[in-house]
Amino acid sequence: MKPSPYQIAAFTEAARQKSFSRAAVSLGVTQSAVTQHVARLEQTVGTPLFIRRREGLELTVAGRELFAISDRLRTLEQLVAERVSDYGDMAAGQLRIGANAPRPALPLIARFTRQFPQVEISFTLMSWDLAMQRLREREIDIGFVVDPEPDPALVVRQLGFTTYRAFVHVDHPLASRESISLHELQHQVLVVPEDGSLTQRLLYRWAEELGLNLRQVIKTATFPMVKEAVLHGVGVGLMLADGQFPSRNLKALPITEMQESHRNCLVIPSDKANLRLISNFAELSLD
Repeated sequence: MKPSPYQIAAFTEAARQKSFSRAAVSLGVTQSAVTQHVARLEQTVGTPLFIRRREGLELTVAGRELFAISDRLRTLEQLVAERVSDYGDMAAGQLRIGANAPRPALPLIARFTRQFPQVEISFTLMSWDLAMQRLREREIDIGFVVDPEPDPALVVRQLGFTTYRAFVHVDHPLASRESISLHELQHQVLVVPEDGSLTQRLLYRWAEELGLNLRQVIKTATFPMVKEAVLHGVGVGLMLADGQFPSRNLKALPITEMQESHRNCLVIPSDKANLRLISNFAELSLD
């Protein structure tokens, strides 16, 4: 049996929104219509496409494979709709944005929402690995990623450069220093973002190259959690120099061995780059 366009649309929007109810609102139909279309599509495919969880929908393996194709189809439909109708006023729409750190993403989102207040934005902080994965799997429309991997399926626009710093509380004994080495930091409690982060990857690479024995490494969820840990005196945080809103209670120390610059980039699935919402956000970011 051939799936109907309504089934594909309902499935794709539910996968995007991770919710049947939000998909129904986006499509302008009832929730029961969305669930029925998805159920019929699952019957046709012969396997579940979603795992229904209390916190939302999660794609199965089959669901992810189908979404990788159906989302492209929906993107083409959006492009056609934008050519046919006058969508230039940006009166409505949705953007899914992911980032490794709050900045530069949040200041740019603030500028965009002031200019286009009717656009609905979902923003999530995530590890470097997860950001690259979700861009490839089309689960986010725009990513702010440091040093993204080359990928022909992704468009990369460089926004600037950043470096890593060791952050300490202003009352910390190291706060009087102007810089510090990894040899000295190996004897400190280090606070870093979660597994899959570029920060961890670089730290462990340098530790291996220098033959360091790191005393204790505490892993947190995101850069804001690293910042909170440092402010509470947990240890020394490794963070991007400009990845957080500045705090008078923190001091950033250059790290002798980690002086290289890293690219702050805007990353977009290539076939979505011409969607007007996304291209306008990109133009604003690059301005």
